[in-house]
Amino acid sequence: MNKKYIVRLTQDERKKLERLISKGQTKAYRIKHAHILLKADADGPAWTDEEIAEAFCCHIRTVEAVRRRLVFRGLEAALERKRRAIPPRERILDGEKEARLIALSCSQPPEGRSRWTLELLADKMVELKIVDQISYQTVRRALKKTS
Repeated sequence: MNKKYIVRLTQDERKKLERLISKGQTKAYRIKHAHILLKADADGPAWTDEEIAEAFCCHIRTVEAVRRRLVFRGLEAALERKRRAIPPRERILDGEKEARLIALSCSQPPEGRSRWTLELLADKMVELKIVDQISYQTVRRALKKTS
């Protein structure tokens, strides 16, 4: 099979990858991607994609994707995972809703309470129809960001 994206590493890139592998002080997928690039190097071992996938227990498409990222976006992008274009789900609190939450938390607490709790804030946000539903943990994360 003809390879569409040919990996040709410079001496500096090869040294950087070998250092990254030998230290082992980084994420496992970065080490795996470094191994893939070193074995796929046309000026080095030039293994086939099938051999690389079998040796490092990954899918052939992973090898192809790492090659493609190196060719189009460079070494650092090839070492990283592909970023999601669209998050798995929409954020509950956008900037405006987060601002309303902060304003609410700075206001006077309800009658009979000395301060706002996360549960009270979550319930009040639903009661005021700012959001349809919200977890107290989402409220906590939003307030923690602003301290």
